[in-house]
Amino acid sequence: MGDNVLKITDANFESEVKKSAVPALVDFWAEWCGPCRLMGPILEKIAPVYQGRLKIGKLNVDENQDAPTQFGVMNIPTMILFKDGREAARFIGAMSETDLRNKIDKALVG
Repeated sequence: MGDNVLKITDANFESEVKKSAVPALVDFWAEWCGPCRLMGPILEKIAPVYQGRLKIGKLNVDENQDAPTQFGVMNIPTMILFKDGREAARFIGAMSETDLRNKIDKALVG
């Protein structure tokens, strides 16, 4: 994980996501998941674009099982955008940078 993307865990989920002053996008992923590894560099690249407007973090589902269970994450990668501590949008599967940014932009406005 680079400097632009936060490491989200079950321990810091409440403070970093649910109580965040700005919306938070959490990527539920695993090291062994090929499509998840494709999304890592894309998230790292777009994080500075959204700085101050959106917090981007990654949660390893193998190391943290409470949050994935709580939000019914059945497939990875799953990215959930939280606004005011609640799920506002869910994106499942790998996608291009353009597609992801379009989905994020739509969710942030909606």
